[in-house]
Amino acid sequence: MSIKVRQAEISDQQELARMRTLLWPDASMEAHRRELDAILRSRMNGTLPMAVLVAQSQDGTLAGFLEVGLRSHADGCEPTRPVGFVEGWFVRETSRKQGIGRALMRSAEEWSRRQGCLEMASDTWIDDERSISAHQALGFEVADRCVHFRKSL
Repeated sequence: MSIKVRQAEISDQQELARMRTLLWPDASMEAHRRELDAILRSRMNGTLPMAVLVAQSQDGTLAGFLEVGLRSHADGCEPTRPVGFVEGWFVRETSRKQGIGRALMRSAEEWSRRQGCLEMASDTWIDDERSISAHQALGFEVADRCVHFRKSL
């Protein structure tokens, strides 16, 4: 499959919202659409730069996306320098194992370098073995493991 990785455009918003809903099902499609509208128009996440990268097949359909942002710091990274952070990474089930995730990550790394970053960071759920394996296959190393607690009062 021949794919092209590019920055997402407003015209990608609907399809991106669908894919985001598959990745993050706790939010509604409408909530994803609203958030994407702000991100795609400003290319910012709050006060810091952000990019939404999409993998587009030859027929124009989107096979996946990666959202990368600039963060002032990340666990396990040099604390005195900003870091590129993978906020979300998704490849459609039917498009996996074809190098699309790798191509998206390489583009995110390039974007981060252009922002002056020397490191990339990411996170996933502690039991998401597929995501952990995908990150490690692309050179990421586990920097820390954490369990978050809460208690209602």
